Amino acid sequence: MSGADWRPSADLEALRQRARVYALVRAYFAGQGVLEVETPVLSEAGNTEPNIDSFTTRFSGHRDAGSPQRWLRTSPEYPLKRLLAAGIGDCYELGRVFRNGEAGGRHNPEFTMLEWYRVGWDHLRLSRGDGRAGAAGAGLAGRRAEVLSLSYRELFLQATGVDPFTAGDAQLQAPLDGIGIDSDGLGRDDWLDLLMTHRIQPHFPADRITVVHDWPASQCALAKVRDGDPPVAERFELYLGRFELANGYHELTDAAEQRARFQRDDAVRARRGRRGRRWTCACSRHCRRACRTAGVALGIERLLMAMAGTDRIGDVLAFDFARG
Repeated sequence: MSGADWRPSADLEALRQRARVYALVRAYFAGQGVLEVETPVLSEAGNTEPNIDSFTTRFSGHRDAGSPQRWLRTSPEYPLKRLLAAGIGDCYELGRVFRNGEAGGRHNPEFTMLEWYRVGWDHLRLSRGDGRAGAAGAGLAGRRAEVLSLSYRELFLQATGVDPFTAGDAQLQAPLDGIGIDSDGLGRDDWLDLLMTHRIQPHFPADRITVVHDWPASQCALAKVRDGDPPVAERFELYLGRFELANGYHELTDAAEQRARFQRDDAVRARRGRRGRRWTCACSRHCRRACRTAGVALGIERLLMAMAGTDRIGDVLAFDFARG
């Protein structure tokens, strides 16, 4: 490190804004009776999500202390769900998480995540309540904004004229002509994601909070799937302007289904040449004891970037990866 690289990547006002957001978050949840908790950063189990890569390390002490192989968490999701299964009730965590390989203008390998859970709620109630109140209160810091809530299908039909549940691959690809996408190996969900990121999300108004609920069942992650024609994943995503801030679920509590989803994830990882994750201890054996719950994770840096109107994550970090 030399020259000006010792200086912070964010200006001092951005760091003060971060502190104000933390204070607002904690005040909001204290008023709601939601308990702040702290869970391990190092775990003997990792996230199975095929599109997320984890940092790993090894414990050098005596083996009786536990498995030497440890993963840096990509979110606090699994330990928080274990606390829910133990009966802790409404809870949240605000802390650092880590994702390997994610460095660039809008990504940093370590960043801050706010994740919270509400017992007895579903994804729609959460998106109408905390999901929007949290972004509106902490994110806009007093600025007024329109709130629009609509289903995934409604959004695609309004924005592109394409029905995401019934359109053929050619219909999904047509609006993306001319942007130089390598289609080799891309599946239906990949094309839907590209439509969202390239043709829909960039046009969200800066002064609007957009809540998109009831996603394709193939994109369920760890959300419940509701039967219907078509079946949908009971999840939502929340956007402030064009920035995706939060992803929430009506949480899956079927242990057998959860195990099957982890196994599918590991199969995808294997096809991509990535090693699998140890996951059985992390969540699946506890979820049968969890009650009806909705949870959501919000990226603090994305929120701060939206507030500052910047596309550069370094503008809201004291020191980005290059200066760490």
